Amino acid sequence: MNERGIDVNLTHLDEQNKPKMVDVSDKNNTTRIATASGIIEVTPEAFNAVVANTAKKGPVLQTAVIAAIQGAKQTSTLIPMCHPLMLTSVKTDIEELHDLPGFKLTVTAKLTGKTGVEMEALTGVSVGLLTIYDMLKAIDKGMVIKNVQLEKKSGGKSGDYRR
Repeated sequence: MNERGIDVNLTHLDEQNKPKMVDVSDKNNTTRIATASGIIEVTPEAFNAVVANTAKKGPVLQTAVIAAIQGAKQTSTLIPMCHPLMLTSVKTDIEELHDLPGFKLTVTAKLTGKTGVEMEALTGVSVGLLTIYDMLKAIDKGMVIKNVQLEKKSGGKSGDYRR
């Protein structure tokens, strides 16, 4: 255990130090929910194009929402040791940050299963923010994606977490 009370044994290595996917077959099914968020900082020009819906590539925020959901659903194909999960819900929220300027994307993933959905929420946020970047890069190549983080999670053996 480390100073935060977290077991630091590396569960993705077998007895011969070879990579492995953790066997979750003996775990109980529980409802598991995770929420992650992240921010993309943009220029005022890019921000105004999004808010006015005048970006040349189309509706930026709507596309980012679809990308975030798709990213959450595809996590196991992107992150090698993640289990393929049957998500029951992926919810998104995008907040306009006028003073930054920029946008905060929040993704909540949910399922009933044997393993958590933190990676799905984090991947959803990352893919959604990258989509915003892709759609605005002609206006602003200096955008900064930051503070991608787990906000909270519930369910499973390790219990609840809140930032």
